[in-house]
Amino acid sequence: MTVSLPLVVVLGFFAWAAVKFLGVRVWIVVLITLFGFWLSRTFLAPAIESGTRTGVGFVNGSND
Repeated sequence: MTVSLPLVVVLGFFAWAAVKFLGVRVWIVVLITLFGFWLSRTFLAPAIESGTRTGVGFVNGSND
């Protein structure tokens, strides 16, 4: 059985777990999230998206 989860759900889970179990303050999570939104508006966004897709593809393996 294959389960497909969007990357944002996985990252959201890790953020929740960091706040809940590691004692990371909520304002730090908000700051990092805002940084990500601002970074997505820069010239680095295509490179970050391509790298993320490559990394996810590598982790998932090939289905050929």
